[in-house]
Amino acid sequence: MSDRLYFRQLLAGRDFARSNPVAAQMVNFCYLIGDRETRDCVVVDPAWDVADLVSVAQQDDMKIVGALVTHYHPDHIGGDLFGHQIEGVASLKEIADVPIHCHRAESRGVKVVSGLEPGDLTQHDGGDVVRVGEVAIELLHTPGHTPGSQCFLVEGRLVSGDTLFVQGCGRVDLPGGDAEEMYRTIAQRLTKLPESTVLYPGHHYADVPSTTMGEQFATNYVFRPKSLDDWMSLMGR
Repeated sequence: MSDRLYFRQLLAGRDFARSNPVAAQMVNFCYLIGDRETRDCVVVDPAWDVADLVSVAQQDDMKIVGALVTHYHPDHIGGDLFGHQIEGVASLKEIADVPIHCHRAESRGVKVVSGLEPGDLTQHDGGDVVRVGEVAIELLHTPGHTPGSQCFLVEGRLVSGDTLFVQGCGRVDLPGGDAEEMYRTIAQRLTKLPESTVLYPGHHYADVPSTTMGEQFATNYVFRPKSLDDWMSLMGR
């Protein structure tokens, strides 16, 4: 990994949004990824307390120049969450008019949930690269949890949103979920990654905040099914 890479994993309710009990309950991770030389960074899934996230970046002498969206659920991008109004990408646009990067298949969901206008979104396809200074972030389309779910690969680190957790994966029974696509994501798309890749999930659901993909291949139950039929049985389908 290069010395230029700036990478911070931030836990809602602990590292920011400390006074928000719902944030503490949801245990979302947000991420800051950038270039230490240019001092620019992007924020992954800004929600809960956007001003707090901006402040964390500023304390590190970094400037947020964009946001990366893993998927459209309100605990990741803001909106109505069971009657709770969550801050998110719309709040970030008010603070700084920066591009909001999402997958093309996720754009409608992002617009509906966040209230942003179509022109506020920069739409991508899988395989696109977003550059922050000299740091390249590859966008991996990983549908299943939602149609346009995406992960971000940067210098041996995979920021996975709700696609893959440490010991688990995202639900497929919510609107937009697709069990068969999640199987293809788990069994075909993610297994192409080197075992040395470090997984950084969207929630702190396990006893560790990150681990290697090799460890997940060996121990995470979602990698055990050897066929779609086995997977559908595991998912209760």
